[in-house]
Amino acid sequence: MTMTTIYTNIRRLVGCQEGSTPLRGQQLSQLPVVENAFLAIKDDRIDGYGNMSELSARYPADKTAGLRQISMDDATVLPAWCDSHTHLVYAAPREQEFVQKIQGKSYQEIAASGGGILQSARALNDTPEETLFDAAWERLKALIALGTGAIEIKSGYGLTVEGELKMLRVIRRLREKAPIPVRATFLGAHAYPEQFKTNHEGYISSILHEMLPAIDREKLADYIDVFCENGFFSREEAEKICMAGRDYGLQPKVHANQLNLSGGVQAGVAAGAVSVDHLEMMDEEAILCLAASPTIGTLLPGAAFFLRMPFPPARRLIREGCAVALASDYNPGSSPSGNMNLVVSLACIQMKMLPEEAINAATLNGAAAMGLQSEYGSIATGKKANLVFMKNIPSLAYIPYSFGTNLIHRVMINGEWWD
Repeated sequence: MTMTTIYTNIRRLVGCQEGSTPLRGQQLSQLPVVENAFLAIKDDRIDGYGNMSELSARYPADKTAGLRQISMDDATVLPAWCDSHTHLVYAAPREQEFVQKIQGKSYQEIAASGGGILQSARALNDTPEETLFDAAWERLKALIALGTGAIEIKSGYGLTVEGELKMLRVIRRLREKAPIPVRATFLGAHAYPEQFKTNHEGYISSILHEMLPAIDREKLADYIDVFCENGFFSREEAEKICMAGRDYGLQPKVHANQLNLSGGVQAGVAAGAVSVDHLEMMDEEAILCLAASPTIGTLLPGAAFFLRMPFPPARRLIREGCAVALASDYNPGSSPSGNMNLVVSLACIQMKMLPEEAINAATLNGAAAMGLQSEYGSIATGKKANLVFMKNIPSLAYIPYSFGTNLIHRVMINGEWWD
């Protein structure tokens, strides 16, 4: 049965953008807002919106008899966050490494001693699929309550054929159960497992000739990703793996330039990647390469914050015309938080992004980094009604300004309240 509800007396309706093209440069600071607004939801989609003065003309009383009207008491309404980079499926946290970092050990030192990604891989391969699913489902529910309305989840803690398939099957089960879109990324090229420590070609061969065919048979992934970094996968290896993934219909993504000028940006652009993610270490060549491409640069300030690393040069990227998105990088080792509200605050505080830029990067551009921009990421007629209803706040800037404060009144997913 078709049901239309009109939400009235919205103080500000944020992100009213009918287009679906990723925003670049000055466009990123343009965030259309309708003040004193109404919003009509028909079933699970946005049916219309506008200023309250237009309501009677758009929805005449004689044609809307019996429709529900609900006053929102000056709430601020935004598109739900679109988190395009997470490692949500994992077996155990790594808080002991957190203590080691406090004591002075670097990310690279912990990884070299068998910690980091390899520690997560050992734990994951020892954990039953059902246990992984139950834990990931609880995490995902918590993120939806924090306003996340679309998400990407990577494998990469298996590092064996069986482990990677197990992770991707968990992600598939999350996709089947979750009320929000879940994109799956195959990240077998996350690190070299211990048995291939001195045989990199052997592990790459396993990715290309064992993992990819098995993933294709079960249709378990949307994207393929590579950690292109010194000591992990080189630029040439990243391009080779990405192009092999393309042969199986997987669009590339690349972990690029987190720790060094690794060539990951150039590798991703050359492979036609939908996004290159991290970008803490960028030089002129990498920035201009990204700016001249359709590839989105996804910034992960939570990881830079947690690892006490330099933050990505957001202002320079925006000035040069790059399409910039924001994501959480939720994972147990370098960003153990999927709170996109905090990500938006960090982007403003540490990377000097304007509130409007950060919100656009975490909604419409985040959706574009998952290929979801035609359905999610903005307030537009016909798009899915995945929305965040904020409390009565004095301004848009108050959202990133009040970091750590829960400003969310309610979250709407597919036109229904998420409780």
